[in-house]
Amino acid sequence: MKILVVGGGGREHAIIRALKKSPACGEIWCAPGNGGIGYDAKCKDIKATDVEAMVAFAKQEAFDYVVVAQDDPLALGMVDALAEVGIPAFGPDRAAARIEASKVFAKDLMKKYGIPTAGYETFDDPAAALDFIRARDRWPVVIKADGLALGKGVLICEDVRQAEEGIKEIMLDKKFGASGNHVVVEEFLTGPEVSVLSFTDGKVVKPMVSSMDHKRANDGDTGLNTGGMGTVAPNPYYTPDVARRCMEEIFLPTIRAMQAEGCPFKGCLYFGLMITPDGPKVIEYNCRFGDPEAQVVLPLLDSDLLTVMTACTGGTLEDTEVRFRDGAAACVILASGGYPVRYEKGKEITGLTEGQLPGAEDVTVYHAGTAVQDGRLVTAGGRVLGVTAVADSLPAALERAYQAADRIRFDKMHRRSDIGRRALQALNVQE
Repeated sequence: MKILVVGGGGREHAIIRALKKSPACGEIWCAPGNGGIGYDAKCKDIKATDVEAMVAFAKQEAFDYVVVAQDDPLALGMVDALAEVGIPAFGPDRAAARIEASKVFAKDLMKKYGIPTAGYETFDDPAAALDFIRARDRWPVVIKADGLALGKGVLICEDVRQAEEGIKEIMLDKKFGASGNHVVVEEFLTGPEVSVLSFTDGKVVKPMVSSMDHKRANDGDTGLNTGGMGTVAPNPYYTPDVARRCMEEIFLPTIRAMQAEGCPFKGCLYFGLMITPDGPKVIEYNCRFGDPEAQVVLPLLDSDLLTVMTACTGGTLEDTEVRFRDGAAACVILASGGYPVRYEKGKEITGLTEGQLPGAEDVTVYHAGTAVQDGRLVTAGGRVLGVTAVADSLPAALERAYQAADRIRFDKMHRRSDIGRRALQALNVQE
């Protein structure tokens, strides 16, 4: 099969590396891709959000299958547009992608179908939102931009001043553009967070191995929120009992709710969960693979990814095996100094050959923001590389990932040194 993957970051690189293992995978392209992805796929410089140009390219090149990996093109209806020209694609159509593209839609869906989540109210008037927050007077409070905001449109406010600044930033200053026209104000939940990506064909849901993201920029979960500074899988807080409750109370009810609303979800549905004292609750849904969760989940997948994806598209997931290997995976993100605010690009990256670490067994380097300039691999984004290691245990995977990361260099490189620490602590407690 001739395949196109839409997007250009570490997630897309992880998908491509996994797809290439399939005997049915032939020529593979990525648009727009990046310098490092170019070692594994042909890249075409088309913006992921340019639906018209992407569909025209897919038609011109006669792709057999397209994987729309990024949230924006899914929300813009790229899967619908590809279907119109007869090209099957992995990912939800526009109506189903609202589960991520509109937090108001997602929260109202959960309320209507009794899916456990934080208590909330929605607002399109900044003054009304602030009046509600002041009258409620319970802290911290969570403020979320309704639409897509690169994973950064969620603010946790500790007091009135922070809430006022947050509402101003999202609704008046329009930091996230039209995504801030509406906001969700919700109660602050406590407990360990768990990410569970799942394959679904709109009828059946098959969860992947659980994972734990590290959103804050600095050690000790301090600093600004980022797109993710590292991940581990599986997540030790996701016990068999929690998994059973999630399937009964959250996963299946969500799939059935989307069916009942006339917008069945096909593709990868990401459940962002919190294990509260009252049980698991949904923090957020995403309509695609997480980034960097994909970088630890997909290396543990034993089944053929292309077979599973086409089963999701074709509605035959029930008859398709989804199997993961035992053991663990850990991903350490190497970022540009200053990320997620200001950072420089064009710094030469050393230590890699053809984008990978020579001789590093069970280690894969996923390229999130790299370019090739004059034959040199250089930085081209905030998150630059994801160094992922697989091993029989989480401590071994973390040790292997950090040893590999030590061999890679670029000027002003920033990384966290405590990825997986909370997971290790949880494992020690359980033992």
